[in-house]
Amino acid sequence: MDLETRKAEARKAAFARRKQAFDTRPPGQAGHLSEVLAGHRGVPLAGYMPIRTEINPMAAMEEAAAHGPVSVPVIEAAGQPLKFALWEPGCEMTDGPFGARIPANPRFIEPEILIVPLVAFSRAGGRLGYGGGFYDRSLEGLRAKRATLAIGFAFAAQEAEDLPLEPTDQPLDLIVTEQGVIEV
Repeated sequence: MDLETRKAEARKAAFARRKQAFDTRPPGQAGHLSEVLAGHRGVPLAGYMPIRTEINPMAAMEEAAAHGPVSVPVIEAAGQPLKFALWEPGCEMTDGPFGARIPANPRFIEPEILIVPLVAFSRAGGRLGYGGGFYDRSLEGLRAKRATLAIGFAFAAQEAEDLPLEPTDQPLDLIVTEQGVIEV
């Protein structure tokens, strides 16, 4: 079986696990993420606006915004890295590509910490995304300039033992779930 077929099958299985976790999610799912981010107060951060059945980082992002710049990803074009627009609680938002909300009047920054959404993760720091490569290109570019911390944020049920990965896939430095923190 080729790599693309393996990735498609892994995504399908992971989406099913994520939907079940989303449907039965407990309150306070971003508690551990808030604890991790508290150790990095003031460092430019990129979160994300959750779509579909993604775990919701908004409570942690709101807390972080009280101490330093928080941004959200903006897709400008296929095959390009993400840009990160400053966000604060209550700012005016508009619909962006793929259904994610983005600031209506974007001002861009370069984050040093990225909260990364995902479809599946491994304890070794592997990440299976949606297949567009946006976070891989973004992390590669940011890491070429400075140390950049990639925090995978997911439901514990999204863990997979054997992810089909490519050399261009950027590793996660830390994984946070509703159940705790996984050191990579």
